Amino acid sequence: MIGTFRETGLHAALKQHYARPGDCLEVAVDGYIVDIVRDTELIEIQTHNFAALKRKLPRLLERHRVRLVYPIAQARWITRVKADRQTVIGRRKSPRRGALEDLFVELVSLPELVLHPNFTLEVALTHEEEIRCPRPVRRRRRAQPWSVCDRRLIEVIDTVVLATPADFGRFIPASLPAPFTSHELAQALQCPVYLAHKVTYCLRKMGVLTVVGKRQRAWLYAQA
Repeated sequence: MIGTFRETGLHAALKQHYARPGDCLEVAVDGYIVDIVRDTELIEIQTHNFAALKRKLPRLLERHRVRLVYPIAQARWITRVKADRQTVIGRRKSPRRGALEDLFVELVSLPELVLHPNFTLEVALTHEEEIRCPRPVRRRRRAQPWSVCDRRLIEVIDTVVLATPADFGRFIPASLPAPFTSHELAQALQCPVYLAHKVTYCLRKMGVLTVVGKRQRAWLYAQA
């Protein structure tokens, strides 16, 4: 029960999706609760906040192979419910479509782990439902009328395994000039510039990219 306290529906569903016969769920390993233990491999599912794993994963990697599973919703339906969280008020499909590059929002907290031979990152591309319920009214402060109270898995449509730094070369499009800036990477990946900055930071920490100079005030990058 320790590991399932305040567990979201999305986390619980992914755990059941990845579990296989013979696996042990919510097991204490080296002082930490691990989602799935399978023979010599530990599977940890993290739906957000990689920063919370900064102490846990390095400790587990000392003695075990660890697979970190992170979901990205390629399609999301937003369901609004009443305060009882049961009565549905409305449901619509979000126009936002998640992309594989979104993983760098979280990976920026621990990019060096990709260098560890016992570490594997698996991205689960999903369809999910986001449950929104009324936000409690507070005096003297205007609150947003709705807040996310749960996320639920509809289906896993694909997975992408990133086991070595070389696997992250897929985030450097062949159309890029050599060298290139974060702004040029953002254009090639069709992502926001702030996200491209996170990509270049992570790839430098992994040894995939190296800084080779500056163009005006922008750093120039090349593949190492």
